[in-house]
Amino acid sequence: MRIPTPNLWPAARTGQRFLLNARRREARVDGHNMVFLERGRPGPGHPTVVLIHGFAAMKENWGLWLQKLPRHWHILAPDLPGFGESDYRPDDCYRYESQARRLGEWLATRDTDNVHLVGSSMGGAIAAVLAHRPGLAPRSLTLMNSAGIPEQADADIHRPVKSDRDDILIPRDWKGVYRMFNSVGNGKQTVSGMAMAGLLGPDLLGRTDALQHIFRDMVADGLAPARHLNPESPPLQVQWGDRDVITPTRCVEWFNSATPHAEIHVFRGVGHLPMLETPGRSARALTSFVDRYSG
Repeated sequence: MRIPTPNLWPAARTGQRFLLNARRREARVDGHNMVFLERGRPGPGHPTVVLIHGFAAMKENWGLWLQKLPRHWHILAPDLPGFGESDYRPDDCYRYESQARRLGEWLATRDTDNVHLVGSSMGGAIAAVLAHRPGLAPRSLTLMNSAGIPEQADADIHRPVKSDRDDILIPRDWKGVYRMFNSVGNGKQTVSGMAMAGLLGPDLLGRTDALQHIFRDMVADGLAPARHLNPESPPLQVQWGDRDVITPTRCVEWFNSATPHAEIHVFRGVGHLPMLETPGRSARALTSFVDRYSG
């Protein structure tokens, strides 16, 4: 029997938005109401940086980064369809290709002359596909512990993928919530991790069916991002934590042959979420990279 727990996350989310000086926006995309945060405005010398969160996450995951990234940047951070405040539709498809198409349609309605894509985990997989869609032409692409990358350099990227990560990434009880928050970091229990588990637990436990559906769609074509990435891809930065147990560090070896132009950063003692675990180092790496290609 699950004991009812108050969901304090909506109030915390609102407070964070005001602290970050970000505006809450909404857009209609492929039958979904999509909510996103916006800070700054596009213009000369103001790169538009799109931050795409990972599985079982939301736009607020970028909060620590928004405190570190340049204030003159125009930043867009959506709740992907199916997550956060955005709509989830049980009869819809949430494969990487489908999500990339939705984001492409959304960005087509905005100023995308100087756009840079950044994705974490599942968001990295979506960003990799999105970066190669006709018409977008991003100036740069940054992948952080990205899903959709083979664990062996010589892997067959056309084969089906099997994954047991749903046992970690889809909590079904409070024990699962705490296990997830430990697993996506460097494996060490922290006070902040325990606090976030308590804050986000009620929301996560209310999304079990949606998360199972989206996870199945993700793995149905799990290596689609790898089929898009190649030596002709947009300027590419790879950020990875060397303690990651979700997307192991051996995935980084694949980039050496598939995308030899990539700038690679491997952070020691960091798990699956560099922007939360080492926001200063990861934000500095991104800032230097985006400034180099923003023109």
